[in-house]
Amino acid sequence: MTSYDDAGVDLGAAEELVERIGWRVQSTWTDDVVGDVGGFAAGIRVPPGYDTPVFMMTTDGVGTKAELARMTGLIEGIGYDLVAMVIDDLAASGALAIAMTDYIAVGHLDLDTVETIVESITDACNEADVALLGGETAEHPGVMDNERFDISATALGIVEMNEVVTGEDIVAGDVIIGVGSPNLRSNGFSLVRALIVDQLDLDETFPEDDRSVAEVLMEPSVLYAPAVLNSLYRAEAHGLAHITGGGLPGNVIRVLPDGTRAVLEADRWEVPPVFRLIQKLGNVSAGEMFRTFNMGIGFVVIGGEDDTDRLIKGFESHDHEAVVIGRIVEGDRGVEIL
Repeated sequence: MTSYDDAGVDLGAAEELVERIGWRVQSTWTDDVVGDVGGFAAGIRVPPGYDTPVFMMTTDGVGTKAELARMTGLIEGIGYDLVAMVIDDLAASGALAIAMTDYIAVGHLDLDTVETIVESITDACNEADVALLGGETAEHPGVMDNERFDISATALGIVEMNEVVTGEDIVAGDVIIGVGSPNLRSNGFSLVRALIVDQLDLDETFPEDDRSVAEVLMEPSVLYAPAVLNSLYRAEAHGLAHITGGGLPGNVIRVLPDGTRAVLEADRWEVPPVFRLIQKLGNVSAGEMFRTFNMGIGFVVIGGEDDTDRLIKGFESHDHEAVVIGRIVEGDRGVEIL
């Protein structure tokens, strides 16, 4: 073995990838971006209008949904899953996502696969007005199987210091608004693979749907961030929660101050069929379902009763269904689902 190529790393393919995806990355840029594709780093100017700007950062990935994407060949939407996980986390603090970078690890650099992933990421970034400043595609021969890949991202957001939403203003009597999620997004896929993949043909028609099982499971994530910011322009929110791994109980509690308890009424929204099928196939308890999946609520807003209609309107204007799903009461800090 005398070269990097002999070790399994194709430097020529890496150079070709930069040529293929460079224009896609730049399609997300505005005049505020400083740098160039292929450089060691890129930057972004602070948008005008902030008196005391606070930068927020977050990192996440799509978990084992990437493996199901590989198995089914349905990778065209996985960039939306990745972008949603980071920019919606930023939105949960009231921050506007302005830039992100991605990281793609592969066993072997398949140019078409990586180009499709990056195209999906840039499509989502363009939809959310987020600049993809760059990223890294790393080839790991001998560490990852040739056909496998994993993706993650880091996003940068900005918010005025006195407008950071922390949850500290939540009080008993506040209304809890749930924003609908039509699908799994990218959480709970280890359980999904253990149940559905072993029991159903991924190519067969999904019950109560005209799509295949694979298409239903791989449906891309909703991007909530633009609607969250729209809602915050209309009214004050006391707390915000992005419903990812841990479901409603594990994420709503993160914003509750001591002495407050969230009481949710599960009959106030419709749980999508995909969750009911998972529960049936695995004989999974309701409690475990709510701890693992979003169960049809992808984002939560907590605010005063007088602001409820305005907060909901911010989501409806972006074609998201939002309804009151509960209340904040006095009591031991926690989340109760009735």
